[in-house]
Amino acid sequence: MSERTAALSRETAETEVEVTIDVDGDGDATVDTGIGFFDHMLESLATHGLFDLTVRCDGDLAVDDHHTVEDVAITLGRALDEALGEKRGIARFADRRVPMDEAVASVVLDVSGRPHFAFEGEFSQESVGEMTSYMARHFLRSLSTNAGLTLQASVDGENAHHEVEALFKALARALDDATRIDERRSDAPSTKGEL
Repeated sequence: MSERTAALSRETAETEVEVTIDVDGDGDATVDTGIGFFDHMLESLATHGLFDLTVRCDGDLAVDDHHTVEDVAITLGRALDEALGEKRGIARFADRRVPMDEAVASVVLDVSGRPHFAFEGEFSQESVGEMTSYMARHFLRSLSTNAGLTLQASVDGENAHHEVEALFKALARALDDATRIDERRSDAPSTKGEL
């Protein structure tokens, strides 16, 4: 199997982002976005998805967290898509539910090349640390659009920290499942012959 890695950067008037990803990693993460809770969520994504991930973002945090979270998701989504290449041999589909104390999150995805995002649920508090809770939902939408994922997610709970963390862990496990190589396949898992 060839290496499934990518390194991408993105620079706008609002942010400078650098991302590297190894889909077949060990879960190692080096993350610095300037938003502590977001860093924790990206580290969790790497740990539970077994991706080696490096993320650095210098964003306009004096404004708010929106541009940083969104632009990291855009860059990470594009890097994931590049790392997966022609998607030969991947499992493609995944469905994961992850609890965290009273909260539970679900992520169902298809590495289809056709972006679509749907979300059910609300976050119990407006923010966790310096991250607006809603931005977890926006992160998933931006990732889905730029990685070419059909991604449907839901969350329920009483504590936004638990809700967001369960969501990122469910995303990690689903991405690991869907991108895993099925040794029985040599081509893209599609009747079209490509994704």
